[in-house]
Amino acid sequence: MEARPGLAWVLLLSFIADCLKLIQPRDFTVKDIIYLHPSTTPYPGGFKCFTCENAADNYECNRWAPDVYCPRETQYCYTRHKMNAKGDSSSVTKRCVSLKDCLSLGCTQPDHEGYKICTSCCEGTICNLPLPRNTSQAVFATLSPINQTTRQSLHSAVTLTCISLLLLLVE
Repeated sequence: MEARPGLAWVLLLSFIADCLKLIQPRDFTVKDIIYLHPSTTPYPGGFKCFTCENAADNYECNRWAPDVYCPRETQYCYTRHKMNAKGDSSSVTKRCVSLKDCLSLGCTQPDHEGYKICTSCCEGTICNLPLPRNTSQAVFATLSPINQTTRQSLHSAVTLTCISLLLLLVE
């Protein structure tokens, strides 16, 4: 089989270009978002959550949730799931909330009737689709890191990975 260095170089340069895109992402400004998608949200950063009060189960909540944007003063989607000892849903409440409503999450111990309540918060459009059923699911899930140094170390890791792969391909 004949070696094709031209094709290898094209693939290598394409790979490098893809790595560079990952390393230096461009954040959109509010002006960019309004220009590109003028009617997608009522305000920049607008999002939706499944919303219901004391629905019988997750299906009923999500099926009948109104398709409206969350108020501007909220940032997260909240879920409260009450279930019996077998794990069957007793009630489901979902809504848009601010940060203060996401500070006390997790699951309670079963009460005298055997019901336990798990609550969770998440960031992002309709991120509250599933129900929290245990402590590993009853968490505060965010899309972006709260600490900017974490984001910087992620970019460094991507850069090092791309350089390592480049060196392996060149050898």
